[in-house]
Amino acid sequence: MLHEEELSILRDISQSIAFADDRQGKIGQLIADGYVMKDGDLFELTAKGVTAVEEHAAALGANDMEQASASSDRLI
Repeated sequence: MLHEEELSILRDISQSIAFADDRQGKIGQLIADGYVMKDGDLFELTAKGVTAVEEHAAALGANDMEQASASSDRLI
């Protein structure tokens, strides 16, 4: 399971956002785990990386919906 920092790196890569050099060690692990590939100077998500980002976004969306539903239930 990916940690929040690793998911943050994957989201940054998917949005072509540059990141600090202190995260390079994590990138190496994400490459080794098959989430990221390096193409020259650029990093790209693999299909596995894209799936991880999408699943995390879906899980966050589901949690937001549950919280909104719970909040509206309290108003009744």
